[in-house]
Amino acid sequence: MDDTKGDEEKGGAATDRRTLLRTAGLAGAAGAAFAGAMHGKFSLAPITAAQAQTPAMPKGVDKPWWPSKWGKDDEAGASNHMTPQKVLDAVKWIKDGKIYKIGRVYEQGMPLFGARAFSLRIPGGPTGGPFGDNKLVYHDEFLATEIGQTGTQFDGLGHIGIQLGKDGDKSEMRFYNGFTAAEISDAYGLKKLGAEKLKPLFTRAHLIDMVALKGGMMDAGQEITSADIKAALAKQNIAESDVKPGDAIMFHTGWGSLWMKNNDRYNSGEPGIGLDAAKWIIEKDLALTAADTWAVEVVPNPDKSLAFAVHGELQTKHGILNHENLIFDELIAERKYQFVYCFTPSPIKGATGSNGCPIAIT
Repeated sequence: MDDTKGDEEKGGAATDRRTLLRTAGLAGAAGAAFAGAMHGKFSLAPITAAQAQTPAMPKGVDKPWWPSKWGKDDEAGASNHMTPQKVLDAVKWIKDGKIYKIGRVYEQGMPLFGARAFSLRIPGGPTGGPFGDNKLVYHDEFLATEIGQTGTQFDGLGHIGIQLGKDGDKSEMRFYNGFTAAEISDAYGLKKLGAEKLKPLFTRAHLIDMVALKGGMMDAGQEITSADIKAALAKQNIAESDVKPGDAIMFHTGWGSLWMKNNDRYNSGEPGIGLDAAKWIIEKDLALTAADTWAVEVVPNPDKSLAFAVHGELQTKHGILNHENLIFDELIAERKYQFVYCFTPSPIKGATGSNGCPIAIT
């Protein structure tokens, strides 16, 4: 999930995000306890000892989601859509050859989640030299950061999983394609589902301008539904049938206008897609979701018992990738709603995600 990315600055925004997680967990536990009590009160058959020891399945999970349609050993997820045919089809959408950077600048003051950090140092510069009779000097930087989960960030498939068994049982913490935390977790990098396993992305993208549809910036907790997507497409004169398998869908909510201007509000929640929109995305068989927000999905979820359920639905269950904290200002100003999205995740072995600057080509 992008996880939410909160600003540690004064503790307030970071606390807000952690509170969202805690609240969802407590609400879920309370709901399970209530359901159990009701079951004990009204059930005709008593709960057996074995049943009492079996943890309740997480909300929204009724069956295994593995093996993947790309095979039981697949680690690339929806990046498998990037076939030569898909690339050649995407190229046809390039009309004027203009390139837009749609990634944020990485810098010290950007919003961050919890205790995440971003720190760059060039101590005592220049770092080295002079060398040779030509007196060459140079600068190197030292960067300390959660490199895949700060700023503009791309979620890898080892980032989000779902606990199916008892809390703490890593053999039942399931990720994409059913891989377990016991199989993949390692302090020195994921043993499976690392960012290096993803294929380069080059595909058609459709930008949904929710600001135009709603008449202004959306607010935290405001959900984007499939009906909203369809209405925005119609307003932008894009046929829903234009959205093809392997395409990307992106959302301009206006929330990005708070970036580096009001980090506390930016981190406190966000507008975004909910499970209804996620169902539409799955039915369309898309490769990627993206937005000008830190999680792409709505936070808090309208169902207060859920925490980042869209991440689990799209990434964990379906391998659909996610790109967060993008910037669409130039594309929106020029009404460029369809373009080619191009991004290659940094091939850092075992990483949970990737930094980098995606581009849009029109």
